[in-house]
Amino acid sequence: MSAESKAPSQWNVPNVLTGVRMALVPVFAWMLLSHPHENDWRWYTTLVFCIAIATDFVDGKIARKYNLVTNFGKLWDPIADKALTGMAFIGLSILDELPWWVTIIILVREWGITILRWGIMKYGVMAANRGGKLKTFMQSLALILYLLWLPQLPTAVQWLAWALMAAAFILTVVTGLDYLREAAKMRREALTRWAAEGHPGRP
Repeated sequence: MSAESKAPSQWNVPNVLTGVRMALVPVFAWMLLSHPHENDWRWYTTLVFCIAIATDFVDGKIARKYNLVTNFGKLWDPIADKALTGMAFIGLSILDELPWWVTIIILVREWGITILRWGIMKYGVMAANRGGKLKTFMQSLALILYLLWLPQLPTAVQWLAWALMAAAFILTVVTGLDYLREAAKMRREALTRWAAEGHPGRP
């Protein structure tokens, strides 16, 4: 087997960045909830969130450019995203800055799809698609503005934040339905392939 055809090591830069993102989640949570009404702290908290979410876009580019895509990254990269953005949604709702119904619907979709990913692993690994990445990007933009503390922002920026949050909400629901269809297709194709190989229902 040539070096080029070998599977990339699980210990690589994209996976390390995913780990860093996970490690920043409790730091971000503490900063947001411990000093929610101090303007300087909100800016620092937003900065930590920006650094953490930036690792998501960087690790994906590195993984694709240098052929470092691994099953670990496919599974844990979206989990790290959901842990970070989920904490932001929950924190904002705890602070009464975002309606709980928005947070609950988004989290049900996010973690529901994550559980689905684990559940269909026997049929294959379902990686994040373009729609999922766009959803994460829109969520990130909306959350950044909300984390800056809307009452302290100009009215025009507040309207922009609300519009971005609405767009992120819609994308979250729509892409969730897309993942459900993709999972059903993956299962159907796997069962067909196994039946052709003489192993129907193979786990």
